[in-house]
Amino acid sequence: MKSSKLAIFLFLACPLLAFGQSKRDSIKDDGELNQVVITGTRTPKLLMKSPVLTSVISAKDIAKTDATDLRDLLQQRMPGVEFSYAMNQQMHLNFCGFSGQSLLILVDGERLAGETMDDVDFSRLTLDNVDHIEIVKGAASALYGSNASGGVINIITKNKRKPFALNLNGRWAKHNEQRYGLSLQNGGKRWDNLFTVNRFRVDNFMVNNGPAPLTRVITTIYGNKSWDFKEQLTYRPTENWQLKGRAGYFFRQLVRTQDTPERYRGFSGGLQALWKQNERANWEASYAFDQYDKSEYRRLTKADVRHYSNVQNSLRLVYNLRFGANDVLTLGADYLHDYLYNKKLEGKTREQNAFDAFAQYDWNILQNLELVGALRYDYFSDHHFSRMTPKVSLRYEPLAHMNLRLGYGMGFRAPTLKEKYYEYDMAGIWIVVGDPNLKAEVSHNLNLSAEYAKGGYNFTLNGYYNYITNKIATGAPYLANPTDPIPHLSYINLAAHSVIGMEAAVQGHWRNGLSARFAYTLTAENLPRNKAGDRMSAPYISARKHSLMVHADWEHRFHKNFGMTLGIDGRYLSGVTNPEYIDYYDVSKGMRDIEYPGYTLWKFSAAGQFKKGVKVTLALDNLFNYRPKYYYLNSPLTDGINVMLGVSIDVDKLF
Repeated sequence: MKSSKLAIFLFLACPLLAFGQSKRDSIKDDGELNQVVITGTRTPKLLMKSPVLTSVISAKDIAKTDATDLRDLLQQRMPGVEFSYAMNQQMHLNFCGFSGQSLLILVDGERLAGETMDDVDFSRLTLDNVDHIEIVKGAASALYGSNASGGVINIITKNKRKPFALNLNGRWAKHNEQRYGLSLQNGGKRWDNLFTVNRFRVDNFMVNNGPAPLTRVITTIYGNKSWDFKEQLTYRPTENWQLKGRAGYFFRQLVRTQDTPERYRGFSGGLQALWKQNERANWEASYAFDQYDKSEYRRLTKADVRHYSNVQNSLRLVYNLRFGANDVLTLGADYLHDYLYNKKLEGKTREQNAFDAFAQYDWNILQNLELVGALRYDYFSDHHFSRMTPKVSLRYEPLAHMNLRLGYGMGFRAPTLKEKYYEYDMAGIWIVVGDPNLKAEVSHNLNLSAEYAKGGYNFTLNGYYNYITNKIATGAPYLANPTDPIPHLSYINLAAHSVIGMEAAVQGHWRNGLSARFAYTLTAENLPRNKAGDRMSAPYISARKHSLMVHADWEHRFHKNFGMTLGIDGRYLSGVTNPEYIDYYDVSKGMRDIEYPGYTLWKFSAAGQFKKGVKVTLALDNLFNYRPKYYYLNSPLTDGINVMLGVSIDVDKLF
């Protein structure tokens, strides 16, 4: 009750505080409306003018959250997002009813290799080199192919010229949490270099569970240690040419058993060339490499034994041609080689080649009416699978500062090599087995949105409907042999199901330094069933019906050498009922509905800016000391309030 009252107070108080100053100065012109985005159409568009509704998380927003990685950021900034956990505490994303595998995550438009329980390793996605993040909800396979059936998250790295910039930062919290970062940017007239290093660690800690209707609760929260290195070099030989090279290395270690720590490694690299042929035509050509490995370090023998490796090599060519004032034709093609190694695979390796070609036309019918249509063809060499996917989006501007958007898109997710052929032991709980006859998951998305933005105010209302067929999931556990110590889980295709939802958001920025945002999402998920029509006991918790986020911050510079930022963030997730087997080792006992409670979390932060380059941050995470009654797949892994102290120094601004 206390948390709910605080949310209401903040939401109502923010406009009142702004009203207290002179009317002439009350509204701040919001530069966010002039943000250029590319993900929705693969061509540059002003955020307000994009025919595909796009959300943007800016570098300034990232700094305010003090997030460590993408998971941390999305939980603080995106309503409708929830992370749950497998029994080995690998993370699983639920995004408005879609799992992480159905939400395509890109870095500068490039895919990531590897999976941790059907999701990418979110801890690889650190934020020191990020300029902004673009989020598109709804099917986008017509432009991005497989895995984009639920939407796209595109992480855009920094690419602005700076002669010299050096940032050193650190953060400390309980459970021996430590984070250290270095960002170095330097360049000249034709080139720019960005190098980042991140070090993170947090220790294991124990949690206490009360009486629970659950058979599998979490008693130990696993920490980890990680290193992340990224290098990006940009060279501009002429005004019409840009060449970019990047490389990265990631290492993470998790200790569930002292004798065999688990290790995860990522290797990435790429080359990109951009050529502006003339005022109407431009080209993009790129090569990308990404590798993700898992291994066990056996302390007794000092052997690091690799048991999983996924390697992706991709080539891309995109051509944009402008007609008239604003019409644009986009043509593109991709090639992807996918390699999977696991010691339990037949022959230990599997490979697949994927080819695609796509076309899009952006037609400005009238000054206030825009239509975008796209069509894509994908081919996968394994089982010679192919798919044609269309998309159409309409933007109408009936009034100044108002946009109405209507769209339809088909999405699909081709089964991965792991889902087809992999067999692995999931933390000693069950054996997950692939199925080579899996069909592609297909979605149909309809969305309608209205947006009004003027000055410092923005109002958005978005509704959507998704119809999904052949969803790829794991089925009921079974014993392959009566003597098996643990059951098996096979990947299967589910019967058709639907997800309907809406999102409402309002935000404001005022000249007195106050900013506020309020966002609510409704997700009504019709739980999938198996082909026999039986309810599915999902390995992960279904989407929560209601999600609410409140954010407010105030910035003020008291003196040229001192300023302050105060911020409050609130997040509410409603309870959810999930069907689960009474006994995972004997499914004949039937199923029961498990009630998972809703919860509210608050975070308060205060940051002081000294001179131009020093910032000290104090944050109280889980402000009201919430603790779950029991810890399971979708409970927040917190044991109470967490005091976090951070320091950031822009060395170049001190002199």
